Amino acid sequence: MTVTVEVPPELSARVPAEQRGPGLDRDAVRLLVSRGTEVTHHAFRELPRLLRAGDVLVVNTSPTLAAAVDGRVGHARVVVHFSTRGDDGRWAVELREPDGRGTTRARAGTRARTEVRLPGAARLVLEEPLSARGERLWWARTAGDDVLALLRAHGRPIRYSYTERDQPLSVYQTVFALPTADGSGSAEMPSAARPFTARLVAELVSRGVQFAPVTLHTGVASAEAHEPPYPERFAVPESSARLINGVKADRAGREAGGGRRTAGRVVAVGTTAVRAVESAAGPDGVVRAAEGWTDLVVTPERGVRVVDGLLTGLHEPRASHLLMLEAVAGRAAVSLAYEEALRGLYLWHEFGDLHLLLAEETPHTERCNGNPW
Repeated sequence: MTVTVEVPPELSARVPAEQRGPGLDRDAVRLLVSRGTEVTHHAFRELPRLLRAGDVLVVNTSPTLAAAVDGRVGHARVVVHFSTRGDDGRWAVELREPDGRGTTRARAGTRARTEVRLPGAARLVLEEPLSARGERLWWARTAGDDVLALLRAHGRPIRYSYTERDQPLSVYQTVFALPTADGSGSAEMPSAARPFTARLVAELVSRGVQFAPVTLHTGVASAEAHEPPYPERFAVPESSARLINGVKADRAGREAGGGRRTAGRVVAVGTTAVRAVESAAGPDGVVRAAEGWTDLVVTPERGVRVVDGLLTGLHEPRASHLLMLEAVAGRAAVSLAYEEALRGLYLWHEFGDLHLLLAEETPHTERCNGNPW
């Protein structure tokens, strides 16, 4: 699916919310809420009122890496985006060229055995394309510094031309990010979680909303071609699987028994959280502890087995992530929401506004929403 809208450049969020004016924090963004084809407009700080006791938010704890490093191919300047570390020690990388404005553009003509000189006498040699789909991403080996040490010493966060300036790595870390034992992380920020603050999390917990942490280390986005996601590393711990299964079982029991109390929902924070938790679910919808690589692409044809809702950013009209949104909420709901986002002048991209997609409530459920039991 592609949404048939055009997003004007002025609706790209160029700087983080907290840098747009005095006294602002990360949560100073807007929130578009879709319940079926009903659309309402909110501030993100209203999220605790829009969820309910018993809901579970699935959050991605992957930290963001400083994954962009300057290099040279011959006399030409390039920027290497380090995407994903393979099991054999190689890295999936994208070679890009400076665009003269502080960001980068796609680089044509990359070939096997291309050698890139990196800071600190390190070298990178491209070996083979990551996929038969194209030659944007390559498996490459490094000689010299360990890549993670190289990123810590010489890397900076990946950014694209719609942003105004470079930002420190802290700007790209979410409140849920946790350090990993081996130093691994995401090439790009799991940005749906960016507006959460410690205060907002505390308010959600005080209202009975629970959190199920998962991990999915994201690779580099396909900024120009909007390709489907490549395989990525993920982990769903046993504790999160139990929590999610308990909510799903409670919901099924209430619906089967005709109970009046509103059941909790499983709401994923970001498309990365959907990919992780759906990768750990069997055909029966039961989530089991799992870790490894996932090549799952969630589409309307495949559907979702676990999540009842999704909190996500606003995606480009041709982005493959829109198929996931359609799987969660349906094509009509997504199309209507994007038309409303344009009319309402919502902001796109990682520093932009958020979109909460929930299932349409039945009349019975709506009556129960105001009932504390």
